[in-house]
Amino acid sequence: MDGSQVINPYLAGNYAPVRSEDDFVLAVEGEIPAGLAGAYYRNGPNPQFDPRGDYHWFGGDGMIHGFFIEDGKARYRNRYVRTPKYQLEHDAGRSLFGSLGDPRHTDPSVMGKDGGVANTNIVWHAGKLFALEEGHMPTELDPLTLETKGYAEQYRGNVTAHPKLDPETGEMVWFAYMAGEGYFNRQLAYGVTDKAGKVVRRDTFEAPYCSMVHDFLVTRRHALFPILPLTGSLERAMTGGAPFAWEPEKGAFVGVMKRDAAVDTVRWFEVEACYVFHPMNAWEEGDTIFADVMEYPHAPLFPNADGSRTSNAGARLVRWTIDLAAPTNRIKREPLDDLAGEFPRLDDRRAGLAYRHGWFAANFDRDHGMIGFNGLAHVGHATGKRSDYRFAPGEAPGEPIFVPRTADAAEGDGWLIATLYRAAEDRSDLVIFDAQAIEKGPIACAKAPRRVPFGFHGNWRGA
Repeated sequence: MDGSQVINPYLAGNYAPVRSEDDFVLAVEGEIPAGLAGAYYRNGPNPQFDPRGDYHWFGGDGMIHGFFIEDGKARYRNRYVRTPKYQLEHDAGRSLFGSLGDPRHTDPSVMGKDGGVANTNIVWHAGKLFALEEGHMPTELDPLTLETKGYAEQYRGNVTAHPKLDPETGEMVWFAYMAGEGYFNRQLAYGVTDKAGKVVRRDTFEAPYCSMVHDFLVTRRHALFPILPLTGSLERAMTGGAPFAWEPEKGAFVGVMKRDAAVDTVRWFEVEACYVFHPMNAWEEGDTIFADVMEYPHAPLFPNADGSRTSNAGARLVRWTIDLAAPTNRIKREPLDDLAGEFPRLDDRRAGLAYRHGWFAANFDRDHGMIGFNGLAHVGHATGKRSDYRFAPGEAPGEPIFVPRTADAAEGDGWLIATLYRAAEDRSDLVIFDAQAIEKGPIACAKAPRRVPFGFHGNWRGA
C-alpha cells in the first residue's frame, strides 16, 4: 500500500465491516440471570462492498446482530437487511450508490433509484420487527430468522429511526424530515401508528430550514421537533461540498405541538446553537416541558459549511426547560452532568413521563464525539448521583439497553446490556449488568468468536 494513502477510519478497526452471516452458540462467563429471556437486536452500518467516493459511517448497509437468550444460554445470528439498494448492488457485485445518497458518486444506472440502507435502529411494535433509518419506510424482518420481508408500505414515505413507543397507549409516535419532494427539502412529517400496528396519521409541515433531525421528543401530551443547524444543501453537495454541514448562523429551534393538534399549530422555540443526536427522555408538569438531551456544542462527524473541520467535542447531559405559558419563546438550558457520553437510554416504561433512572455510554478520558466510549454511566435523577463502570484499556461498549426484571418491576429494577468490543482479542461480548449497580461490573458475558462492528441502536424483545 502506498504510504501516502489515507484509510477511512470508518472502514478500519472495529468499524470495518464483517461480511459473513453467521450463527454461533456463545460461551457464557458468569451466570446469565434466570429471568432474562428474549432477544436483543442491534443494528448498524456494514457496507456490503467497498464504498464509492467518500464514505460516511452513516451510509453503510444495515446489518442486524441478534442475541437470543433463554435458560441461561445465548446464541447469536447476524444478517444483512436486504433493502432494494442491497439487492441492486448484490446483483451487480459492486457498490453503486454514493454514501448518504451523494449524487457525485452514484452510478448513473441507479440514479433516482432507492438507496435506503435500514442501518440505524430496530424496534418491536404490535408484534412486528422493523429495521429503520431516517430516509425510507420501515423494513419488516422476521424476529427469529432475521429474514427481510420488505417495506411496510402503509407508512407512505420515510420515517425516523427513532419512533417513540407510548407506554400508556401502546401507540408508536414518529416523524420524518426531508419528507417532501426532492433532495434536502424543509418538509417534516408527523405520524402515529396505533397499538394494533395501523398507521392512523401522517401530516406534513415546514421546518425553518433543512436540518438533519435524527431524533425527536414525545411527552404524554406533546411532540417536540428539534431543528438544529446541521443543514442539508443540494447546491453545496453538487459544488463539491458536504451534503450536510454545521451552519450555526441559521439559528436553532424546537417546534412544540400537542400530539392531537393540527400541524399548523406548531410553536417554534429558540435555543442556543447546539446539536443533539439523542435525547434521554422528556416529560411535562403543567405548562412546563422538561427534556433531558445529550447536547453537543456543534455537530460531530460533519464539517463546517465552508468545508473546514469541526472539533470533536463530546456531548453532555443537559436539561431543556420549555415554559408554554411564557410570553417569550426561549428555552432554558441547565447542564446536568459533566461526563462526555452518548446513546442515552431509560427504562422505556417511563418514556414520555417523569423518570428517575437513565444510562449512557461514556468516555472518561477524552472530550470526544460519538465514538470512542470506554465505560457506562447510570444517572439517578432523583438523587442527583451518578455511578460508573470503566472498562479495561482497549475495550469499547456500545449503546446500553435497559431490560426490566419483570413487567411490573419498579422503575430501574432490572439489567443493563450492551455489546463490548475487546481490541486485544479482536472480538466482542454481550455484557450484562445489574442496572442499578453497574459499578460492580458485568454479572455475565456471552462471548462471540469474532467482532460485532460498532453500530448504532438496539432494543429488547421479551420472550
